[in-house]
Amino acid sequence: MEEQVIALFHTYPSIAFLLSIGINIVISILGVVPSVFLTAANLAVFGFWQGTFLSFIGEAVGAIVSFLLYRKGFRELSETKWFSYQKVKRLLEAEGVEAFSLVLSLRLLPFVPSGLVTFVAAIGRMSLLLFLVASSLGKLPALLLEAYSVYQVMNWTWQGKVILTLVSAFLLMFTWKKITQKKA
Repeated sequence: MEEQVIALFHTYPSIAFLLSIGINIVISILGVVPSVFLTAANLAVFGFWQGTFLSFIGEAVGAIVSFLLYRKGFRELSETKWFSYQKVKRLLEAEGVEAFSLVLSLRLLPFVPSGLVTFVAAIGRMSLLLFLVASSLGKLPALLLEAYSVYQVMNWTWQGKVILTLVSAFLLMFTWKKITQKKA
């Protein structure tokens, strides 16, 4: 996918930054598609700092658009049984500093799906401005780490080799655990 995006950026260089932001908006709305391929394309075409900045802007704009769409279309879902779990209810009912802290901390955790955080915040009581600030502040460290890792892997530095080795080892252990659990 990364190669197709890079080709698209090279085909339309005058609007490549707008295309990147547009793709990021679509990824944010879908909520389950990882954006690492777009970060890699941004880094390859625009360089490390400009690519990272563009990815950050795209993710921020995507989060805002997703928040507004989710709020408009799914607000009534907050009263269904699906959202009766204590942790989810806490985010749904949070306002002010508590809502800010929850979104910020959830954005800092790499294993929490970004789309889920946006969705629950949107159908809850959190304001758009508070969400934008908390989401962006939380995304910044995670995106810098992602951009650095992708850049190191793309340039095949010793750090990139270590990153790939660790990811491979994790995936191997995860797969082994799943296979042994199914046999038991």
